[in-house]
Amino acid sequence: MKAFTDVFIPLAYMVAAAFFIIGLQWLSSPKRARQGNVLSAVGMLIAVIATVLLEEIVDYTMIGVGLAIGALAGIVVARKVKMTAMPQMVGILNGFGGAASALVAIAEYFRYSSATMPSIDTSITIMLTTIIGAVTFSGSVVAAGKLQEVISGRPILFPLQQLVNLLFFLASVGIGAYLVISFGDPWLFLIMTTVALVLGVLFAIPVGGADMPVVICLLNSLSGIAGALAGFVVSNNALIISGALVGASGLILTQIMCVAMNRSIANVLFSGFGAHVQSSGAAVAGKAVKPIQAEEAAISLAYARLVIIVPGYGMAVAQAQHAVRQLADELDKRGVDVRFAVHPVAGRMPGHMNVLLAEANVPYEKLYEMEQINDEFSRADVALIIGANDVVNPAARHDVGSPIYGMPILNADHAKQVIVNKRSMNPGFAGIENELFYNDNTSMLFGSAQDAIAKVTKAIKEL
Repeated sequence: MKAFTDVFIPLAYMVAAAFFIIGLQWLSSPKRARQGNVLSAVGMLIAVIATVLLEEIVDYTMIGVGLAIGALAGIVVARKVKMTAMPQMVGILNGFGGAASALVAIAEYFRYSSATMPSIDTSITIMLTTIIGAVTFSGSVVAAGKLQEVISGRPILFPLQQLVNLLFFLASVGIGAYLVISFGDPWLFLIMTTVALVLGVLFAIPVGGADMPVVICLLNSLSGIAGALAGFVVSNNALIISGALVGASGLILTQIMCVAMNRSIANVLFSGFGAHVQSSGAAVAGKAVKPIQAEEAAISLAYARLVIIVPGYGMAVAQAQHAVRQLADELDKRGVDVRFAVHPVAGRMPGHMNVLLAEANVPYEKLYEMEQINDEFSRADVALIIGANDVVNPAARHDVGSPIYGMPILNADHAKQVIVNKRSMNPGFAGIENELFYNDNTSMLFGSAQDAIAKVTKAIKEL
């Protein structure tokens, strides 16, 4: 049996790693994303099976209980959580990943503390895994709470906040460094873990809803880094590889999100972006919005040649993706060229709008990234904004005093006519009013996206 496992386990880990890498590459393409997800899941199944065959395992009782609980929880979550709540679920899963890694490190710490002292590299890895895993867990819980609106989506700020954050960071690292040298003080180790948990909360609360896509990416990366470190703690190659892949891809995606907003990661984490509601210059100038009824919007859309739809989080909240797809189908029947413009940070996590539109079976070829579609807005007869706000705000181009100044936006205001569907005039997550709403070529279609778009579709059918 030993000879078999000595050959099978490393081979299984190699196959699992290959599946992870290929699956991750497939996830970059909407057409192959589902296959990539399945392939990565199969790779993880192979890695788990190989791991439970390790000789070090002498009792499978708790492993079996854990697998049963995890499998049941996974099935329930996958079936019950709506696509609109996917960001919250991703946040929680990031937290669970960090917590699992921290628990592995904690278990190893207490195992070593009752026996011989580990090597310096092992001690360092245990401390880093515990700190990063704990920060990831508590930070992810806060992020999910903000996304679910259990906690205010606005930045939560208090005096000397950055100094307090720095002190907690230095305290966790300092205690960890001391424990590397003098390993056997369990109470001090628990204090370090508690400080790291508090640091995770302090890390997440000053970040507003507008910056949640970046935070989700960063926490995802931290969960991967914690997992890779846990792999070094227990000498598991599959865990090291999978954690490294998650950590690296999360960091890359974090950078992509920051570039999409033209902001640094430090600005995202420490600026308190969106804490205060500001007025746009257009609103101060006394301009008024122009409401439009569903029947009027239907006429403009039905007789257009090119319509560009810009989905935003308001569409997700209203679960209007199917109603939007039905509108697009009805316009297609009339020969209207319908395209979807998707901003990289639209929604609450990267790819949020793509996932929702894919769920509604919107054809992949109709989805356009910002760089592909921006020059087309000037040709569009109608730009239909559904629940989007900051990603179409022209203030980002010219208002140097605006918090979103310099952020690349969709050029929706360049269309001949702009129709904005919105529940109310409340500002977006950035906390500023959108001057696009006051432009001469903009009309406001007020109401829940699902109801408003359904009325427009019905009116088009009756033309």
